[in-house]
Amino acid sequence: MKPNESIKLFEEKKVRTLWDEEQEKWYVSVVDVVEILTESIDSGAYWRKLKQRLRAEGNETVTNCHTLKMRAEDGKMRLTDVADTEQLFRLIQSIPSPKAEPFKLWLARVASERLDEMSDPELSIDRALKQYLELGYSQNWINQRLKSIEIRKELTDEWKRVEVKEGAEFATLTDIITKTWADKTTKEYKILKGLKKENLRDNMTNTELILSMLAEASTKDISEAINPQGFQESKNIARQGGNVAKVARAELEAKTSKKVITSQNAKSLLEEQTRR
Repeated sequence: MKPNESIKLFEEKKVRTLWDEEQEKWYVSVVDVVEILTESIDSGAYWRKLKQRLRAEGNETVTNCHTLKMRAEDGKMRLTDVADTEQLFRLIQSIPSPKAEPFKLWLARVASERLDEMSDPELSIDRALKQYLELGYSQNWINQRLKSIEIRKELTDEWKRVEVKEGAEFATLTDIITKTWADKTTKEYKILKGLKKENLRDNMTNTELILSMLAEASTKDISEAINPQGFQESKNIARQGGNVAKVARAELEAKTSKKVITSQNAKSLLEEQTRR
C-alpha cells in the first residue's frame, strides 16, 4: 500500500484523506466526517458510541473499517479509523444530518477528480492554480510555485531512477539541498517562518522559491550527468546542487544588501499584498 496523505476541504472544514495508489481509492478519516455531519464538540466520542451501536446491529461496514496513521492536530502521525468512499456512503446513512446529501456529492466529486487527474496530470495543476488564487496569492507567485512543483517532480523521478528510496532517503537529500543553499535544515527553515504542519514552499517568497528551484534543478542535472548509484552517492550530488543556489544567493545578497532567507510566511505575504 502506497498512501499519499492529503487534506481536503468541505465547507472550510478539514478532512484528512489518504490516496492508495495500488487500490486507486481514497481512505478518509471517519472522525473528521462525523465532526462535519454532527457538528459535535467531541466527534471522537460520538463515533465511538455510533460504532458500538452499529456493531451490535451487525453492521458489516463498521466491521470492514480499519485504521491508518494520519497526521493529528499535534502534528504527529496517529492511528485513526478510516473508510473508503463506498463504506462512507453507507455510514453516512446512519448519521442524521442536513449535510449528509451535500457531503455525499462532495465525496463523489473528490473521488472522480482524483481519477481524472491520474489520466490527465494537467488537471491537477489547474486545480492547484485555482486553489492558490482562492487563497489570495499573486499570479506571479503562483507561476513560480507551480514551476517548483514540476521541478521537484523531475528531481524525485531522477532519485527513483538511481534507486534512492522514497521516504527517509528523499527527506534526507532534501534536507542536504536546503541546508547547503539556505544554511538551514527544512525544520530550521520552518521554525524561522513560524510553521508547524504547513508546507514550507507555500510560505516562501518569490526569491526563495526561485533559489529553491535552482538548487533542485541543479541537483537533478548533475545527477543525470554523473549517474550516481543509490543514496550515498546522491548525498554528495545534493550538496553540489545546493551549492549552485548558495553561490547565487550570496551574490544576490551582496548586490542588494538584503537577506534572501526571511521569516515571512504565507500570512504576512498575503497581508502585504492586500496593503498594496
